[in-house]
Amino acid sequence: MSVRVELRHGVYRDSVILMQVSQAVAACRGVEAAIVAMATPLNLELYERLGFDPAEVAQASPNDLLVALRADDDPLAAATAELERQLAPAAAASGTHGFGATPPPRTLASALRQGGSLALISVPGQHAFVEAMDAVQAGVSVMLFSDNVSVEQEIVLKDAATAHDVLVMGPDCGTAVVGGLGLGFANALRPGPVGIVAASGTGAQQVTCLLDADDIGVTAVLGVGGRDLSAAVGGRSTLAAMKALDDHPGTEFIVILSKPPDPEVAERVREAAARLNTPSLVAFVAKGQDDLTAATGRILSALGRTPSAPPEWPAPYDREPRAGFIRGLFAGGTLCDEAMAIAAARLGPIASNTPLDPAWVLGADLLAQAHLMIDFGDDRLTAGRPHPMIDQTLRLERIAAEAADPSCAVLLLDVVLGYGANADPAYELAPAIADARETAGRAGRDLAVVVSLCGSRGDPQGRDSTAKALAAAGASVHLSNAAAARAAVSLIEGASR
Repeated sequence: MSVRVELRHGVYRDSVILMQVSQAVAACRGVEAAIVAMATPLNLELYERLGFDPAEVAQASPNDLLVALRADDDPLAAATAELERQLAPAAAASGTHGFGATPPPRTLASALRQGGSLALISVPGQHAFVEAMDAVQAGVSVMLFSDNVSVEQEIVLKDAATAHDVLVMGPDCGTAVVGGLGLGFANALRPGPVGIVAASGTGAQQVTCLLDADDIGVTAVLGVGGRDLSAAVGGRSTLAAMKALDDHPGTEFIVILSKPPDPEVAERVREAAARLNTPSLVAFVAKGQDDLTAATGRILSALGRTPSAPPEWPAPYDREPRAGFIRGLFAGGTLCDEAMAIAAARLGPIASNTPLDPAWVLGADLLAQAHLMIDFGDDRLTAGRPHPMIDQTLRLERIAAEAADPSCAVLLLDVVLGYGANADPAYELAPAIADARETAGRAGRDLAVVVSLCGSRGDPQGRDSTAKALAAAGASVHLSNAAAARAAVSLIEGASR
């Protein structure tokens, strides 16, 4: 076994790009461990947890690119070649173009002097505020992908944005579509009449993909960050984004999406929506509210379209209710919340690391002899590792564990396609599903697997081919997350424990 550890001083790459590079290198044959990341304290901690020598990086700073690989000799050479291939486009783009050429900008402020109307910021949270404020004060809107920005800094940023007549999307804004360009985790969408304001990344992705299935596109998807509709932040960016879409001549219908907001802020948003000149719909994902599929149907009806049934790719397992529990393993937080709300209404309490009721919270081991749904994209589970939309390792391990658990009767999974997501999720997930059903079958159990597939027809992974691969492995696949949750519940409801 050979090890390569390297610090590339003064080299920076975006965190999403580095997640994808790490995944590609780790997937190479014979690689036991790989990390390609900026040398922040959190990433250095992950480096040590992977068994690499901390003395090798004693002089590291957050401005260094950390590369650490452990593999057999020949695979190490192949993995190194893959690393260079993955980094080459970004490295080439950052180079100069010959003697006498204008040097590339080294700060956000100097880059903005060359033009631009939107800054995408993805740096460690402790540095993000300064960069975002530079952009706002230069009169530029911001998509703040970074998390770990304090709520006090968020309020200051958003008040400054109001003063400069720009928009701050975030912090922790994972999805946006602006000018036809998908940013962060976004699907390939056609242009169309719907503008979306979203305090929910996967919620926006679910609605836009359902619209795409009915041939409806978007003018924009403006993420505002998960805290924007909290009592502290007060919907600052939501209200500003609603006004921006109301003023946009191509937007014929405005949708405001969120997980459950603060009640007073929710009422403020509803009142603002009622004052818009453009027809609108407010959709909050919560128990007792319309699910996102129903909300999408209302959008289509408002546009004069008859909603069609979202596509499904059925699997040939027994449809009779079975004794046991649902185990939901999610990458998308809002998709997990929606599934919990649907299941709780029919089955009772659903344990979770992000529960609807604090009394239902899972312990640190994420185990319970109960119905449970885990959001693997929660910040506490992504610290120091790629998001599960990119890296499926934790979910694959849990699928195998649930297959061996006699109390697990139904597995409910989500798969999110689009830019930034895993390049071929079915490549790993389909064999895991087939193995899980086979493991359960050897124990005399017919384990049902239900998949919520969030994807558009234009996504690079191939929506239909991904669905067919998962169905061939034994999963029932639904484009509607709500339909997937109901299908999973129906396989439990009415059965004796």
